[in-house]
Amino acid sequence: MNSTWEGNQSSRPFCLLTFGYLETVNFCLLEVLIIVFLTALIITGNVIVIFVFHCAPLLNHHTTSYFIQTMAYADLLVGVSCLVPSLSLLHYPLPVEESLTCQAFGFAVSVLKSVSMASLACISIDRYIAITKPLTYNALVTPWRLRLCIFLIWLYSTLVFLPSFFHWGKPGYHGDVFQWCAESWPTDPYFTLFIVMMLYAPAALTVCFTYFNIFRICQQHTKEISERKARFTIQSGEAGEAQASSDKRYAMVLFRITSVFYILWLPYIIYFLLESSTGLSSRFASFFTTWLAISNSFCNCVIYSLSNSVFRRGLKRLSGAMCTSCTNQTVARDPYTVRSKGPLNGGQV
Repeated sequence: MNSTWEGNQSSRPFCLLTFGYLETVNFCLLEVLIIVFLTALIITGNVIVIFVFHCAPLLNHHTTSYFIQTMAYADLLVGVSCLVPSLSLLHYPLPVEESLTCQAFGFAVSVLKSVSMASLACISIDRYIAITKPLTYNALVTPWRLRLCIFLIWLYSTLVFLPSFFHWGKPGYHGDVFQWCAESWPTDPYFTLFIVMMLYAPAALTVCFTYFNIFRICQQHTKEISERKARFTIQSGEAGEAQASSDKRYAMVLFRITSVFYILWLPYIIYFLLESSTGLSSRFASFFTTWLAISNSFCNCVIYSLSNSVFRRGLKRLSGAMCTSCTNQTVARDPYTVRSKGPLNGGQV
């Protein structure tokens, strides 16, 4: 009897928060609600971003749109991959064994978030080149080089986390919703240090260096424009000031995206380092920091859509076009509406 009860317990999903573990319902309710809610937001938000980018040509004038679209695709795949732990918590039978599912899920999410982190670093480099070398920017940053850079981002992210498949260490927590992940896949301090040195630290230092210099240069440009405005005509001063203001606003949008990314990921990275170095273990902290970090996949959509005026115009035009199309189809399919329009327009029914 005891062995049967233990077998049933081991077959149940691994609940991180005991509040969500119901005896009458065989799944972790609280975790499922959180993960499914985030998954729906991430998928919906990034589908909208990708759709607007493909249908609004004005957004493709900026070379950073290559990296933003790469981030959107990576974040969309993060949302899709989050369906796997949801199925596990719902006690849905997975097609492969738990250990392989756990490793594949941890590796996939780690690679996808690495792509987002590397893309943010590349965006900051792109803006830095655009401001420091405006005359040679088009020759330095070409579509072919951008595509090569994106390919290298995916390749590098894959190679960094590939050793986790050879039992060197654990690439991350990702909620530890799989029991095998939490109990049989320990972190390794050397592998954690390897990830920090190869990914987290270079990306963070690159972003800090580039944006510090970008805003310093923008301040210098604003000061120079103010001085020229006092010496030359008002029209030329206003034109230069408008251009400088536009560059600064666009840099601020990208800076907000980057800042929110690191704010949401900082608790995760800190806990990851503490657990790897000191052996500290907390299921609640693991779950909270992981899904707080993954929520960034939705925050990117919100920040970019609310902060970028070109994106807002593109979204508004597409929404208007879709509403007009739906209205026209409704009018065409409604015979009463078609008949009623005849007398009003002076025509015949």
